[in-house]
Amino acid sequence: MAKAKARTVAKKRKPGKPRKTSVSKSAARKAAVKIPAQADLKHVPWHSVELEDLNPLLQRQFVVGQAIMVARVLLKRGCVIPLHSHHNEQFTYILEGALKFWIDGKEIVVHAGEVLTIPSHMPHKAEALEDTVDLDIFNPPRADWISRTDQYLRGDK
Repeated sequence: MAKAKARTVAKKRKPGKPRKTSVSKSAARKAAVKIPAQADLKHVPWHSVELEDLNPLLQRQFVVGQAIMVARVLLKRGCVIPLHSHHNEQFTYILEGALKFWIDGKEIVVHAGEVLTIPSHMPHKAEALEDTVDLDIFNPPRADWISRTDQYLRGDK
């Protein structure tokens, strides 16, 4: 029934009118984050985005759209991202360095120029094998990152 309703909404939508994103709005409401009803065109140089220090080995920047988020993550060698999962689909694209992931019962090393796709709700952990720069793309945007309630990333290491 949900699929049929979604098709009906899509058929009634006028061409050029943005699709409603109730999932991302719902997630945003839970974290007291407001997502605009209509996305604005943005041109954002990375040097203009706040570089957030999460711990001595981890920094990040991110840009949020209406239904997607891109984050530039800087990890020093030895940085460990603890085991976690989230409802967001994630693409990780390594620009420099390498990350070792523990995911779905496997160990996967992702090198510069490679992409790892992580489905929603799939537990994963990562370690920087060398100084690494990666782009993480999330759909919907990570409400816990926006509201800075992502305690699993903040700490001593």
